[in-house]
Amino acid sequence: MNKSLILQEVCILRDGKPLIEVDHIINAGETLTVMGPSGVGKSTLLAFITGTLPSAFTGMGRILLNGEDITQKPLHARHIGILFQDDLLFPHMSVGANLAFGMPPGGNKSTRRSKIDAGLRDVGLEGFADRDPATLSGGQKARVALMRMLLSNPRALLLDEAFSRLDTDLRAQVRGLVFRIAHERELPVLMVTHDAEDATAAGGETIELESLSKA
Repeated sequence: MNKSLILQEVCILRDGKPLIEVDHIINAGETLTVMGPSGVGKSTLLAFITGTLPSAFTGMGRILLNGEDITQKPLHARHIGILFQDDLLFPHMSVGANLAFGMPPGGNKSTRRSKIDAGLRDVGLEGFADRDPATLSGGQKARVALMRMLLSNPRALLLDEAFSRLDTDLRAQVRGLVFRIAHERELPVLMVTHDAEDATAAGGETIELESLSKA
């Protein structure tokens, strides 16, 4: 299988005018960073890739994931993971229950718990399954959110300003963890960010966008 995320002649329009254009191949384990000012369409690009583009925009072009055209598929069938700047953990669920929520259905309780425990070990949070998310630090919440996404078995990873709310030390730590795991799992990664240090840490190519629309 050719593991890659391909944005083939993607163009997003707002009010009939081009807002953003991207034509790029992101290979397994590689990261493409998209930078640009607010309003240029970075998050809108991610919405197009996940199939959640707001009705005010029109998307053109194709999205190919591991050789499959997913452009018209619903969100749940695209197998794309996304991390936001907010951890979005469910406050009424334990850490383990949050992770279980991200897992595909199937398997017995023991098997699923083993996967949760292994996932927590992978991000340095062994024994945290029964913890209340409210008791976690910002960095711990970010790691739980990362593992919840990874337990959904994504085939590509999108990062939407994912590290922007972390302080400098935590940012470097969590960022390094994300890129290490993505590389180990051969996930193509598309990151949108305002921070040049994020782009440097990611390696790979960087696209700096300017709005195509004057509206």
